[in-house]
Amino acid sequence: MEKALVLFAHGARAATWAAPFQRLRDLTAAQRPDCAVSLAFLELMTPSLPDEVNAQVALGARDITIVPVFLGQGGHLLRDLPLLLDQLRASHPQVTFRTVPAVGEDPGVLAAMAAYCAGADATAEPAMAKMPS
Repeated sequence: MEKALVLFAHGARAATWAAPFQRLRDLTAAQRPDCAVSLAFLELMTPSLPDEVNAQVALGARDITIVPVFLGQGGHLLRDLPLLLDQLRASHPQVTFRTVPAVGEDPGVLAAMAAYCAGADATAEPAMAKMPS
């Protein structure tokens, strides 16, 4: 496909950490059959952003939007992502790269998170105190 969305997450040591991001990728792909939707990580997990972009370009992508799946515009998005984008543009001058602010900065996402937080006490299970051994 000529268009691609690459969801860009931080990464973690625990493999299970990626599960919600993989579900997000799948849900996004179901809503966007007009483009390839994939997932890449900054560190600790694969594929890296450059590796995933290379794979998408090899499949024919010429218009790639990077979607930072971060709560805010911290150091990784203010410093690391621009450097990665410069490298990607140099490696793939025939590709148009775009990016958007961190997903957590979107008013709709914040409203959904606030609604979840506001109702949390209604669904929360009692926390069990850990007994000393």
